[in-house]
Amino acid sequence: MKQTILGSAVPNLPWEDKPAGCRDVVWRYSGNPIIGWNPVGRVARVFNSAAIPYEGAFVGVFRADHRNARADLHFGRSADGIHWDLDPEVIPWQDENGRPKPNSYGYDPRLLKIEDTYYILWCDDFPGASIGLGRTQDFRTWIKMENPLMPFNRNGVLFPRRIGGLYALLSRPSDSGHTPFGDIVLSYSPDLTYWGRHRLVMSRGGQGWWQSTKIGAGPVPIETTEGWLLFYHGVTTTCNGYVYSTGAALLDLDDPSRVLYRTRDYIMTPEKEYETTGFVPNVAFPCAAIADAPTGRITLYYGAADTYTALAFCQVDELLDYLKQNSEVF
Repeated sequence: MKQTILGSAVPNLPWEDKPAGCRDVVWRYSGNPIIGWNPVGRVARVFNSAAIPYEGAFVGVFRADHRNARADLHFGRSADGIHWDLDPEVIPWQDENGRPKPNSYGYDPRLLKIEDTYYILWCDDFPGASIGLGRTQDFRTWIKMENPLMPFNRNGVLFPRRIGGLYALLSRPSDSGHTPFGDIVLSYSPDLTYWGRHRLVMSRGGQGWWQSTKIGAGPVPIETTEGWLLFYHGVTTTCNGYVYSTGAALLDLDDPSRVLYRTRDYIMTPEKEYETTGFVPNVAFPCAAIADAPTGRITLYYGAADTYTALAFCQVDELLDYLKQNSEVF
């Protein structure tokens, strides 16, 4: 088997083979959802969260909606990436000088490692929806850094390495409400503090009505021999409200504002009861992807109906073939 993913081996990747007769390029875990209602303490729902391999096991930063209806970020650990132990208390952020610097709220985190540091991005209150950025090296001390961009903005996603010597960040400029619009934009920084060289990557719409209202970057892009593999969410507006589906795109390795391929059709849409019924119905929102480079296997963590955490799987070469055969026309 050729190695398409440029990355590390994850021999204990949570995985389930494609069911016999399944024609989809992405398939769901038969044990979904993996986190349900009221998992710990005052937490009512956990969804739209991020996981990463760590010291032979897995760690994660989780969006936890509390019973006062406000969201914040909690840390969690897992031996297998499926069964999670969540801290009952929120992540204790501090500033660069060690002074407490708590969130007013936090949601939809992404988690990644660049060089020797783990970074967390999330949506916080600046005031108003904006991108929060923090770091840790041991998942014990959590440093809150400067906000990368001005409000209003969501879906901040860093690339896992520098590109042309610069850090690269995807985001979706938005408004302070439920954001009835939105495109994906790329920004660069030499130091994770000062950001510029903003470029449009993808716009909503296209041939697929499933992404006609807005789009936003999902998990951290996966580096492949053919480009950056980006999972993203697309939203359409129906007579009964928003529907959040999942698509994929391939971005140029040296210039990720250049889209090589982009799915015309969604690769996953709310179909299961845990995706169509919940606190916010009809949501399949990808937030994390773990890839095992030697096998090309990818495991997706996604939020279902703003209520549950669920898993889905795909094989990179099969997905790339699908992308090429079912791409938007540019």
